Amino acid sequence: MAEHSKYQQKVIRNYYKNQDAITVQKLAELVTNLYLAEGKKADRLWKQADTYLERLEVGPKRREHLLERKDPALLAKVVEEMFGRK
Repeated sequence: MAEHSKYQQKVIRNYYKNQDAITVQKLAELVTNLYLAEGKKADRLWKQADTYLERLEVGPKRREHLLERKDPALLAKVVEEMFGRK
C-alpha cells in the first residue's frame, strides 16, 4: 500500500472525524429528493435513507416506523434533531 502524504493523512483523518456530520447532510439532501420522488425512485431513496439512519445509529424501531410511514416530513424532523445534536 502506498504511503500517504501529510496532507492526505489530514484529509482522511478529517473525513472520518466528520463522518456523522457528512451523513446528516446527505440525509437532509435525501429528504428534499423524497418530497419530489415517486414510484420506484422513492422506494430506492427510502432504502438509502434507512442506510443513513443506520449509520447514524437511529434505533431499529424508529427506523422501522419511518420506513413504514414513508413520510418525508417525519424524516425531516429526524434530520433537525441530528443537526441539533452536532
